[in-house]
Amino acid sequence: MSVIALIPAHDEADRIADTVQAARSVGAIDRVIVIDDASTDGTGDVAREAGAQVLTLDVNHGKGGALQAGLDAVADSADVIVLLDGDLGTTADQAGLLLEPVLAGAADMTIATLPRPAKSGGFGLVKGLARTGIKALSGYEPTAPLSGQRALSRPAWQAATPFAQGYGVEVGLTVRAARAGLRLMEVPTAMGHAATGRNVAGFVHRGRQFVQVAAALARLASGRDL
Repeated sequence: MSVIALIPAHDEADRIADTVQAARSVGAIDRVIVIDDASTDGTGDVAREAGAQVLTLDVNHGKGGALQAGLDAVADSADVIVLLDGDLGTTADQAGLLLEPVLAGAADMTIATLPRPAKSGGFGLVKGLARTGIKALSGYEPTAPLSGQRALSRPAWQAATPFAQGYGVEVGLTVRAARAGLRLMEVPTAMGHAATGRNVAGFVHRGRQFVQVAAALARLASGRDL
């Protein structure tokens, strides 16, 4: 069974090496592929030196588009895919916890729950929107609706693709898998990533995230393609 990790990354040169090396340390993962989403800081070179295969995108596709490009490149050979954020650093080795239920046949999609950060950067608006929208559209009520750390069986990623654009990718994954009657399981992990702060950059990021999550939910509600 082929297990492939897909890591979308845009300007993550400071953390991508640790993320790649930690993912590669997970025995069940056969290949680690970093999708360099038009980075300008050498992310792709650093990832390659750390042992990843690198797919370079010349134009920024956003998170969902980058993941779709990665999946398109491995769809013929991947039985299970693992989705990991580029800024997980050494905690990416927790991917093994996500894989265990999928490889054992106990779940079709696992979703990482992360420890509560010591200091939250936002007010929970995006998370609340995502949780409410997912429950309304699928009946499934997640604890971690925006978690990008997941393992998916082939039936799960086939049901959940094409991926939603941008930061709407996670709600699209969850709603489509739940609607298909697949088994979703949240898995507690010790994963951690670089949180955005309560500053201009942080609020801009969360504003963009809110808009893209809302757009994905609207498309799912209307039945339009993501």
